[in-house]
Amino acid sequence: MTGEARIGWAARSMPVLTAIGSGFGDERPFEGLRIAACLHVTAETAVLMGALRAGGAQIALAASNPLSTQDDVAQALEEYGIAVHAKAGVDRATYYRHINQALDIAPDIVLDDGCDLVNTLHTERRDLLDGVRGGCEETTTGIIRLRQMAAERELSFPVVAVNDTRTKRMFDNRYGTGQSTFDGIMRATNAMLAGRVVVVAGFGYCGRGVAERAKGLGARVLVTEIDPVKALDAMLHGYEVKPMEEAARTGDVFVTVTGNRDVIRREHLEVMKDGAILANAGHFDVEIDVRALEELAVEVHHGVRPNTDEYVLPSGRRLLLLAEGRLVNLTAAEGHPAAVMDMSFSAQALAVAWLVREHERLEPGVYDVPGEIDVEVARLKLAAAGAAIDSLTPVQEDYLHSWRLGS
Repeated sequence: MTGEARIGWAARSMPVLTAIGSGFGDERPFEGLRIAACLHVTAETAVLMGALRAGGAQIALAASNPLSTQDDVAQALEEYGIAVHAKAGVDRATYYRHINQALDIAPDIVLDDGCDLVNTLHTERRDLLDGVRGGCEETTTGIIRLRQMAAERELSFPVVAVNDTRTKRMFDNRYGTGQSTFDGIMRATNAMLAGRVVVVAGFGYCGRGVAERAKGLGARVLVTEIDPVKALDAMLHGYEVKPMEEAARTGDVFVTVTGNRDVIRREHLEVMKDGAILANAGHFDVEIDVRALEELAVEVHHGVRPNTDEYVLPSGRRLLLLAEGRLVNLTAAEGHPAAVMDMSFSAQALAVAWLVREHERLEPGVYDVPGEIDVEVARLKLAAAGAAIDSLTPVQEDYLHSWRLGS
């Protein structure tokens, strides 16, 4: 399948974004604007780039994860007139060189997935900051970093937290991450999950989706958490809640989805079962302490299966690390289904248009996506699926907006 064919296949399942792109083509809201993006270079991202391009934008795209880049898609985007600075499997230095090359466009708007591009702007390319009107951030990890920047008054422009919309949390984080994570694990290992113990580190929206899919596949699910409210939520969903120190001894498959580092550490690796599978579905490759795993191992067998490396410990126990500790769903599989990304990227596209209209009245900081955008995306998705909902009657409207009416 060529890159162009991949993009066409994805577009079939992205009717909302396709319709938005068609509207952009008529209205040209980004005429004369330059957009620098650091996103996963996949067919679904290509559909988003096409929508923004249709609106008149000049675009430079870098990869937010070198192992998720689809080289044929990158080539197809270049042929569409979008500058792509990405190649699968590049090292860290090249990864950041690509981000800097995307920034060379001197962007008016930035799109980020993990905050690496925004961070580079604020540390290495400060000469470009005055020209940036605003940006969008796609992930929980990135939002955490941006809110900290804003709290320290280091953020120089407004950023829309696309990750925090109701539609994205429900559809992308929960259903998308849940399905694509196990798609990656199964492609990498061909392991049967029924009857096995799956440990899910973190019970946010992504962790909830992973736990639900694991349970549906017949696994016994343990959840580890640092937040007592989320831990209670997990327990009331019927999952066992334990600290990682205990879960490490019983787990067969471990999935980290926290957005933090060192979730699985040396002391956990030292007590894991022979054959334990380690997978990360958080953003960066820091959730599993890969360096500690390398130091513990007496032998490393790379590529025992595609995207699976085997680490042999002094006791003879073998631990299987998937996708080098990077995002398993985008490295060992193809990421979220296109139907999921249709909603996330539709909100992203409409948020960019909103930023272009409203940036002059916005102070630097992190902003929620306007509620009407979230509602519009959900409405369009329902319509594309042939579904319909009820409307409030005038009497119901009055009832909801009056405090004078009793029970």
